[in-house]
Amino acid sequence: MLAATTFAHVPHPAPTADAVRAGLVADPGFGKIFSDHMVTIDWTEGQGWHSATLGPRQPIALDPAASVLHYAQEIFEGLKAYRLQLVAVDADWFPSVEGGSLYLRPFMIATEAFLGVRPAKEYKFIVIASPAGNYFKSGAPAVSIWVSDYTRAAPGGTGAAKCGGNYAASLVPTAEAFAKGHDQVLFLDAAEHKWIEELGGMNLFFVMADGRIVTPPLTGTILPGVTRDSLLQLAAEEGLKVAEEPYSLDQWQADAASGALLEAFACGTAAVVTSVGKVAGRDREFTIGSGGPGQLTQKLRSRLVSIQRGEAPDPHGWVMKL
Repeated sequence: MLAATTFAHVPHPAPTADAVRAGLVADPGFGKIFSDHMVTIDWTEGQGWHSATLGPRQPIALDPAASVLHYAQEIFEGLKAYRLQLVAVDADWFPSVEGGSLYLRPFMIATEAFLGVRPAKEYKFIVIASPAGNYFKSGAPAVSIWVSDYTRAAPGGTGAAKCGGNYAASLVPTAEAFAKGHDQVLFLDAAEHKWIEELGGMNLFFVMADGRIVTPPLTGTILPGVTRDSLLQLAAEEGLKVAEEPYSLDQWQADAASGALLEAFACGTAAVVTSVGKVAGRDREFTIGSGGPGQLTQKLRSRLVSIQRGEAPDPHGWVMKL
């Protein structure tokens, strides 16, 4: 088991100087700066996990025929942790900016040199760390999203898995959204292209005037995010009726216009909770409420972040202390 693995520690030959590191983490943004170390563990069929190492962050040596390069055999996750072997050795990389964290990216790639189409027999598991500030550049109180004509995932596919191929398919529509001045892209269902699914990297919630909070159901094409699950519980504790049910783009626009919808927000590990202020597409444009942050959105974010930081009780056991 990974938890019982013994790690070999390889000293870093030239760690980042204190002054340089301080400058980098002063305002790190998201996903552009990385700490000095990484964890690597290999897996081989018949041998299992082996060669666990905590050492310098460095390039990965791969055979040109490695399966990850040809058939995209790759998965990843994202999380925030405060104590781990990698976090302990790179503790000085924690940014001091408001909302700052050390974002961990564990991922696994197929390393077997083989061109046949089948699951590989050799993999490498890696964890890298990135000092992170606000996910959105301006730390925007409310974001603007673009409704894409592209499809992110289809029934029977890999939409519910955090594999690289899902994100590769989203890069063109994401670039389109950015080019039009929006912060994120919204994907609709593949069959009817009317039902809201998720953003490029976040789940969506809708706060209704009748006391309900609605989010699209997990039907195999939406990522079942941990932040999503946490917010469902916190919303229920706030006395809201939680509903996981289909919600169409047309209904979203109509509810925003009539006042039946009060707020909308996106959530994910990196962005935590962020209000959605504006929505635009090829044949529509509308504003949610005043276009700014919503009261309930801010309250739920505050509750979740307080638990994550250890500033509030954690009755659900979400924070694991190692």
